[in-house]
Amino acid sequence: MSNQLPVINLMGPTASGKTALACELYDHGNYELISVDSALVYKDMDIGTAKPTKAEQECYPHHLIDIITPLEVYSAAEFVEDACRLIDDIHARGKTPILVGGTMLYFKALLEGLSTNLPSADYEIRAAIELKGETEGWQSVYDELKSVDVLAGEKFKVSDKQRIIRALEVYKITGRPITQLQAEQPKNQPYRYDFHNYALLPDRLELHKRIELRLEKMWEIGFLNEVENLMKKYDLEENLPSSRSVGYRQAIDFLKNSDLSQESERQMKDKALFATRQLAKRQYTWLRSLQETHSFQTFFTINQAQEDLRNLYG
Repeated sequence: MSNQLPVINLMGPTASGKTALACELYDHGNYELISVDSALVYKDMDIGTAKPTKAEQECYPHHLIDIITPLEVYSAAEFVEDACRLIDDIHARGKTPILVGGTMLYFKALLEGLSTNLPSADYEIRAAIELKGETEGWQSVYDELKSVDVLAGEKFKVSDKQRIIRALEVYKITGRPITQLQAEQPKNQPYRYDFHNYALLPDRLELHKRIELRLEKMWEIGFLNEVENLMKKYDLEENLPSSRSVGYRQAIDFLKNSDLSQESERQMKDKALFATRQLAKRQYTWLRSLQETHSFQTFFTINQAQEDLRNLYG
């Protein structure tokens, strides 16, 4: 039997029901919850991130929620450092940590470690790359990457926009291919934990319905007002990671650059819905990739997940 202490990882796309599932487990055992969500870290970004309400957080406290302002940046490396510290603290209290969320990069970094000494993000360079993709087409950006990093070009597809952006960003900062830097650098892997990985992957049509209903509720309870208040309070720049969160990006563009007509608002809401569905698609892809190299139990319905996890941990 392993002497490593257990860590429960509960992953799934947006609106899949994973947070409710984690809270149910919390009710039936000796657990603490750690959020694995790159948007929930931001203060004052509540409605558009589907953040648990203050009342819900009183019943189900989550670590790593509301830890920075929307003007700050929170990296995967910082997440791993914070998560490992919290995991150790939770184990020291005689409890088991449940990590729940949909930011698969964070889960991947925790499971596999991160290459050290890669440069931090440069958001001006990143914005310039994205502008080129939007104006000249992503094939042009992909071709540029292949010209400076042949291995990255072989690994990525033209549709892998975020990976292409990061690879080109690193090259423009360092003058060296990211694949070369990664090959040279050791990884910090938290092998002292026994990870129990669970994926909640509902049918995509069902998930799309849940996403649509969630967004409708967000608009009804004041998401657009939240974004207006954020813009006034923080004077957000459009290239900040917080501003580029799904839903916020479309709302900020609507408030800054449209005529604010009902037709423009309808188009903005359609764009937010499309972007959220695309996010879910990327999350599915990330999960499938993680499942190729790590042991997972996958649930296709919430009821199945509730029953099986209750039997395991209830």
